[in-house]
Amino acid sequence: MPDSQALDLQAILDDIYTALSPRRGEGKVADYIPPLARIDPKKFGMAVVTIDGQVASVGDAAEPFSIQSISKVFTLTLAMGKHGENIWRRVGREPSGSAFNSIVQLEQEGGKPRNPFINAGAITISDLILAGHTPREVIGEIVRFMRYLANDEDIAIDPAVARSEAATGFRNSALANFMRSFGRLDHPVEHVLGVYFHHCAIAMSCVQLARAGLFLANAGVTPLSGHTVVSRERAKRINALMLTCGHYDGSGDFAYHVGLPGKSGVGGGILVVAPGKASIAVWSPGLNHNGNSLLGSLALEMLAQRTGWSVFGA
Repeated sequence: MPDSQALDLQAILDDIYTALSPRRGEGKVADYIPPLARIDPKKFGMAVVTIDGQVASVGDAAEPFSIQSISKVFTLTLAMGKHGENIWRRVGREPSGSAFNSIVQLEQEGGKPRNPFINAGAITISDLILAGHTPREVIGEIVRFMRYLANDEDIAIDPAVARSEAATGFRNSALANFMRSFGRLDHPVEHVLGVYFHHCAIAMSCVQLARAGLFLANAGVTPLSGHTVVSRERAKRINALMLTCGHYDGSGDFAYHVGLPGKSGVGGGILVVAPGKASIAVWSPGLNHNGNSLLGSLALEMLAQRTGWSVFGA
Protein backbone atom coordinates (compact mmCIF):
# COMPACT_ATOMS: atom_id res chain seq x y z
CA MET A 1 0.00 0.00 0.00
CA PRO A 2 1.54 3.35 -1.00
CA ASP A 3 2.45 5.71 1.82
CA SER A 4 0.17 8.76 1.93
CA GLN A 5 3.22 11.04 1.94
CA ALA A 6 4.37 9.51 -1.35
CA LEU A 7 0.99 10.02 -3.02
CA ASP A 8 0.10 13.19 -4.89
CA LEU A 9 -3.41 13.30 -3.47
CA GLN A 10 -4.28 16.60 -5.14
CA ALA A 11 -3.37 15.21 -8.56
CA ILE A 12 -5.42 12.08 -7.85
CA LEU A 13 -8.47 14.16 -6.87
CA ASP A 14 -8.03 16.40 -9.93
CA ASP A 15 -7.98 13.31 -12.16
CA ILE A 16 -11.12 11.90 -10.53
CA TYR A 17 -12.91 15.22 -10.89
CA THR A 18 -12.01 15.46 -14.57
CA ALA A 19 -13.00 11.85 -15.26
CA LEU A 20 -16.41 12.21 -13.61
CA SER A 21 -17.25 15.72 -14.83
CA PRO A 22 -19.21 14.51 -17.89
CA ARG A 23 -21.42 12.46 -15.58
CA ARG A 24 -22.24 15.19 -13.04
CA GLY A 25 -25.98 15.37 -12.50
CA GLU A 26 -26.54 11.61 -12.73
CA GLY A 27 -28.67 9.94 -10.09
CA LYS A 28 -31.81 11.15 -8.34
CA VAL A 29 -31.78 13.78 -5.59
CA ALA A 30 -33.72 13.09 -2.38
CA ASP A 31 -36.88 14.90 -3.39
CA TYR A 32 -38.93 13.75 -0.37
CA ILE A 33 -37.13 16.39 1.72
CA PRO A 34 -38.05 19.63 -0.12
CA PRO A 35 -34.86 21.65 0.63
CA LEU A 36 -32.75 18.75 -0.68
CA ALA A 37 -34.88 18.52 -3.82
CA ARG A 38 -33.77 22.06 -4.69
CA ILE A 39 -30.02 21.29 -4.60
CA ASP A 40 -28.21 21.52 -7.94
CA PRO A 41 -27.64 17.85 -8.91
CA LYS A 42 -24.41 18.80 -10.70
CA LYS A 43 -22.67 19.77 -7.46
CA PHE A 44 -19.58 17.68 -6.73
CA GLY A 45 -16.96 18.05 -4.03
CA MET A 46 -14.32 15.79 -2.52
CA ALA A 47 -11.73 16.22 0.23
CA VAL A 48 -9.00 14.04 1.69
CA VAL A 49 -7.39 14.91 5.03
CA THR A 50 -4.48 12.71 6.08
CA ILE A 51 -3.53 11.96 9.66
CA ASP A 52 -0.25 13.81 9.10
CA GLY A 53 -2.03 17.02 8.13
CA GLN A 54 -2.24 17.02 4.34
CA VAL A 55 -5.45 18.43 2.86
CA ALA A 56 -6.45 17.89 -0.76
CA SER A 57 -9.78 19.01 -2.16
CA VAL A 58 -11.57 19.51 -5.44
CA GLY A 59 -14.80 20.98 -6.81
CA ASP A 60 -17.41 22.11 -4.29
CA ALA A 61 -15.49 20.73 -1.30
CA ALA A 62 -15.86 23.97 0.69
CA GLU A 63 -19.64 24.26 0.26
CA PRO A 64 -21.78 23.06 3.19
CA PHE A 65 -24.39 20.41 2.47
CA SER A 66 -26.88 18.45 4.58
CA ILE A 67 -24.95 15.51 6.04
CA GLN A 68 -28.15 13.65 6.96
CA SER A 69 -27.37 10.04 8.03
CA ILE A 70 -23.61 10.61 8.16
CA SER A 71 -24.36 12.30 11.48
CA LYS A 72 -25.30 8.86 12.83
CA VAL A 73 -21.59 7.97 13.08
CA PHE A 74 -21.10 10.83 15.51
CA THR A 75 -24.26 10.27 17.56
CA LEU A 76 -23.24 6.61 17.90
CA THR A 77 -19.84 7.79 19.16
CA LEU A 78 -21.53 10.00 21.76
CA ALA A 79 -23.92 7.23 22.84
CA MET A 80 -21.04 4.78 23.28
CA GLY A 81 -19.25 7.39 25.38
CA LYS A 82 -22.29 7.72 27.65
CA HIS A 83 -23.47 4.11 27.84
CA GLY A 84 -20.59 1.92 26.61
CA GLU A 85 -21.45 -1.58 25.47
CA ASN A 86 -24.87 -1.33 27.12
CA ILE A 87 -26.22 0.29 23.96
CA TRP A 88 -26.27 -3.15 22.28
CA ARG A 89 -29.15 -4.17 24.53
CA ARG A 90 -31.21 -1.64 22.59
CA VAL A 91 -29.87 -1.89 19.04
CA GLY A 92 -28.16 -4.64 17.04
CA ARG A 93 -24.92 -4.76 15.07
CA GLU A 94 -26.04 -6.67 11.98
CA PRO A 95 -26.58 -5.45 8.41
CA SER A 96 -30.26 -4.96 7.71
CA GLY A 97 -30.54 -6.15 4.11
CA SER A 98 -33.64 -3.94 3.98
CA ALA A 99 -34.39 -0.33 3.14
CA PHE A 100 -33.11 2.21 5.67
CA ASN A 101 -36.66 3.12 6.74
CA SER A 102 -38.21 -0.37 6.78
CA ILE A 103 -40.97 -1.08 9.30
CA VAL A 104 -41.44 -4.74 8.37
CA GLN A 105 -38.12 -5.91 9.82
CA LEU A 106 -38.69 -3.88 12.98
CA GLU A 107 -41.99 -5.67 13.62
CA GLN A 108 -40.50 -9.10 13.00
CA GLU A 109 -37.72 -8.41 15.51
CA GLY A 110 -39.80 -7.04 18.37
CA GLY A 111 -38.97 -3.37 17.89
CA LYS A 112 -35.19 -3.79 18.28
CA PRO A 113 -33.47 -2.14 15.29
CA ARG A 114 -30.96 -4.25 13.39
CA ASN A 115 -28.14 -1.66 13.61
CA PRO A 116 -27.52 1.98 14.67
CA PHE A 117 -27.34 3.35 11.12
CA ILE A 118 -30.78 2.48 9.79
CA ASN A 119 -33.37 5.11 10.75
CA ALA A 120 -34.95 3.10 13.57
CA GLY A 121 -31.52 2.40 15.04
CA ALA A 122 -30.46 6.03 14.91
CA ILE A 123 -33.75 7.06 16.53
CA THR A 124 -32.92 4.62 19.35
CA ILE A 125 -29.46 6.18 19.66
CA SER A 126 -31.10 9.62 19.97
CA ASP A 127 -33.24 8.21 22.79
CA LEU A 128 -30.12 6.92 24.57
CA ILE A 129 -28.32 10.27 24.28
CA LEU A 130 -31.38 12.04 25.72
CA ALA A 131 -30.98 10.32 29.10
CA GLY A 132 -31.07 13.04 31.76
CA HIS A 133 -31.18 15.92 29.26
CA THR A 134 -33.63 18.07 27.33
CA PRO A 135 -33.73 17.85 23.52
CA ARG A 136 -32.26 21.35 23.26
CA GLU A 137 -29.30 20.36 25.45
CA VAL A 138 -28.61 17.22 23.42
CA ILE A 139 -28.85 19.01 20.07
CA GLY A 140 -26.38 21.60 21.37
CA GLU A 141 -24.06 18.85 22.57
CA ILE A 142 -24.06 17.17 19.14
CA VAL A 143 -23.26 20.42 17.33
CA ARG A 144 -20.46 21.24 19.79
CA PHE A 145 -19.04 17.75 19.28
CA MET A 146 -18.96 18.23 15.51
CA ARG A 147 -17.30 21.64 15.88
CA TYR A 148 -14.72 20.16 18.24
CA LEU A 149 -13.87 17.27 15.92
CA ALA A 150 -13.57 19.47 12.84
CA ASN A 151 -11.94 22.32 14.78
CA ASP A 152 -14.43 24.67 13.14
CA GLU A 153 -16.99 26.84 14.95
CA ASP A 154 -18.95 27.58 11.76
CA ILE A 155 -20.66 24.18 11.69
CA ALA A 156 -24.39 24.53 12.33
CA ILE A 157 -27.82 23.01 11.79
CA ASP A 158 -29.74 24.14 8.72
CA PRO A 159 -33.06 25.20 10.30
CA ALA A 160 -35.00 24.94 7.01
CA VAL A 161 -33.95 21.31 6.60
CA ALA A 162 -34.77 20.52 10.24
CA ARG A 163 -38.26 22.02 9.85
CA SER A 164 -38.81 20.16 6.60
CA GLU A 165 -37.71 16.85 8.16
CA ALA A 166 -40.19 17.35 11.00
CA ALA A 167 -43.01 18.31 8.60
CA THR A 168 -42.50 15.39 6.20
CA GLY A 169 -40.99 12.66 8.40
CA PHE A 170 -44.10 10.52 8.66
CA ARG A 171 -42.24 7.23 8.21
CA ASN A 172 -39.74 8.16 10.94
CA SER A 173 -42.63 9.13 13.22
CA ALA A 174 -44.18 5.73 12.52
CA LEU A 175 -40.90 3.96 13.34
CA ALA A 176 -40.55 5.87 16.62
CA ASN A 177 -44.14 5.25 17.68
CA PHE A 178 -43.80 1.61 16.73
CA MET A 179 -40.72 1.22 18.94
CA ARG A 180 -42.48 3.10 21.73
CA SER A 181 -45.33 0.59 21.50
CA PHE A 182 -42.78 -2.18 22.15
CA GLY A 183 -41.41 -0.25 25.15
CA ARG A 184 -38.17 0.38 23.25
CA LEU A 185 -38.02 4.16 23.76
CA ASP A 186 -37.61 5.81 27.18
CA HIS A 187 -38.54 9.36 26.19
CA PRO A 188 -41.53 10.99 24.47
CA VAL A 189 -41.53 10.34 20.75
CA GLU A 190 -41.58 14.06 19.90
CA HIS A 191 -38.45 14.66 22.00
CA VAL A 192 -36.56 11.77 20.42
CA LEU A 193 -37.55 12.80 16.90
CA GLY A 194 -36.64 16.42 17.63
CA VAL A 195 -33.07 15.31 18.35
CA TYR A 196 -33.00 12.96 15.35
CA PHE A 197 -34.33 15.48 12.83
CA HIS A 198 -31.94 18.18 14.01
CA HIS A 199 -28.76 16.10 13.93
CA CYS A 200 -29.64 14.92 10.42
CA ALA A 201 -29.98 18.60 9.42
CA ILE A 202 -26.37 19.50 10.30
CA ALA A 203 -24.66 21.19 7.35
CA MET A 204 -20.94 20.64 6.72
CA SER A 205 -18.53 20.88 3.81
CA CYS A 206 -16.44 17.97 2.57
CA VAL A 207 -13.35 19.50 4.18
CA GLN A 208 -15.11 19.93 7.54
CA LEU A 209 -16.55 16.42 7.41
CA ALA A 210 -13.24 14.81 6.50
CA ARG A 211 -11.59 16.60 9.42
CA ALA A 212 -14.36 15.46 11.78
CA GLY A 213 -13.79 11.82 10.79
CA LEU A 214 -10.04 11.87 11.34
CA PHE A 215 -10.22 10.34 14.81
CA LEU A 216 -11.56 7.13 13.25
CA ALA A 217 -8.56 6.99 10.91
CA ASN A 218 -6.11 7.63 13.74
CA ALA A 219 -6.96 5.00 16.37
CA GLY A 220 -9.44 7.25 18.19
CA VAL A 221 -7.17 10.30 18.49
CA THR A 222 -7.91 13.48 16.54
CA PRO A 223 -4.61 14.70 15.06
CA LEU A 224 -5.94 18.27 14.95
CA SER A 225 -5.62 18.59 18.75
CA GLY A 226 -3.95 15.35 19.88
CA HIS A 227 -6.95 14.61 22.10
CA THR A 228 -8.31 11.10 22.49
CA VAL A 229 -11.95 10.96 21.35
CA VAL A 230 -12.46 7.21 21.80
CA SER A 231 -10.22 4.26 22.59
CA ARG A 232 -8.38 2.46 19.79
CA GLU A 233 -10.70 -0.54 20.28
CA ARG A 234 -13.84 1.59 20.05
CA ALA A 235 -12.59 3.32 16.89
CA LYS A 236 -12.07 -0.12 15.31
CA ARG A 237 -15.59 -1.17 16.25
CA ILE A 238 -17.20 1.99 14.85
CA ASN A 239 -15.24 1.45 11.63
CA ALA A 240 -16.44 -2.16 11.51
CA LEU A 241 -20.07 -1.03 11.75
CA MET A 242 -19.50 1.57 9.04
CA LEU A 243 -18.12 -1.12 6.75
CA THR A 244 -20.91 -3.64 7.34
CA CYS A 245 -23.90 -1.31 7.80
CA GLY A 246 -22.93 2.18 6.60
CA HIS A 247 -24.59 1.99 3.19
CA TYR A 248 -27.83 0.23 4.16
CA ASP A 249 -28.65 -2.59 1.74
CA GLY A 250 -25.78 -1.41 -0.50
CA SER A 251 -23.12 -1.99 2.17
CA GLY A 252 -21.77 -5.21 0.68
CA ASP A 253 -21.47 -3.66 -2.76
CA PHE A 254 -19.64 -0.63 -1.32
CA ALA A 255 -17.24 -2.90 0.60
CA TYR A 256 -16.60 -4.90 -2.60
CA HIS A 257 -15.87 -1.86 -4.76
CA VAL A 258 -14.26 0.55 -2.26
CA GLY A 259 -13.01 -1.69 0.56
CA LEU A 260 -13.09 0.99 3.26
CA PRO A 261 -15.49 1.84 6.12
CA GLY A 262 -18.00 4.45 4.99
CA LYS A 263 -21.26 6.13 5.92
CA SER A 264 -23.61 7.67 3.41
CA GLY A 265 -26.40 10.21 3.68
CA VAL A 266 -29.32 11.04 1.39
CA GLY A 267 -27.95 14.57 1.02
CA GLY A 268 -25.42 12.95 -1.31
CA GLY A 269 -22.50 12.87 1.09
CA ILE A 270 -20.28 9.94 2.03
CA LEU A 271 -17.67 9.87 4.82
CA VAL A 272 -14.96 7.21 4.40
CA VAL A 273 -12.15 6.16 6.72
CA ALA A 274 -8.81 4.79 5.54
CA PRO A 275 -7.41 3.50 8.87
CA GLY A 276 -3.90 4.74 9.55
CA LYS A 277 -4.04 6.96 6.47
CA ALA A 278 -6.81 9.50 6.03
CA SER A 279 -10.41 10.57 6.30
CA ILE A 280 -12.29 11.26 3.06
CA ALA A 281 -15.56 13.04 2.31
CA VAL A 282 -17.34 13.29 -1.02
CA TRP A 283 -20.56 15.06 -2.00
CA SER A 284 -22.66 14.53 -5.10
CA PRO A 285 -26.44 14.90 -4.59
CA GLY A 286 -27.63 12.37 -7.18
CA LEU A 287 -28.42 9.05 -5.46
CA ASN A 288 -28.43 5.47 -6.71
CA HIS A 289 -31.30 3.01 -6.12
CA ASN A 290 -30.04 2.28 -2.57
CA GLY A 291 -30.12 5.95 -1.56
CA ASN A 292 -26.33 6.38 -1.71
CA SER A 293 -24.46 8.98 -3.76
CA LEU A 294 -24.00 7.59 -7.28
CA LEU A 295 -20.96 9.60 -8.36
CA GLY A 296 -19.66 9.77 -4.79
CA SER A 297 -19.42 5.97 -4.72
CA LEU A 298 -17.66 5.93 -8.09
CA ALA A 299 -15.24 8.63 -6.97
CA LEU A 300 -14.36 6.67 -3.84
CA GLU A 301 -13.79 3.50 -5.86
CA MET A 302 -11.41 5.43 -8.13
CA LEU A 303 -9.61 6.91 -5.09
CA ALA A 304 -9.19 3.44 -3.52
CA GLN A 305 -7.78 2.07 -6.78
CA ARG A 306 -5.31 4.94 -7.22
CA THR A 307 -4.11 5.01 -3.59
CA GLY A 308 -4.23 1.30 -2.82
CA TRP A 309 -6.07 2.08 0.41
CA SER A 310 -8.16 -0.87 1.60
CA VAL A 311 -8.87 -2.74 4.81
CA PHE A 312 -8.69 -6.01 2.86
CA GLY A 313 -5.07 -5.97 1.72
CA ALA A 314 -1.72 -4.33 2.45
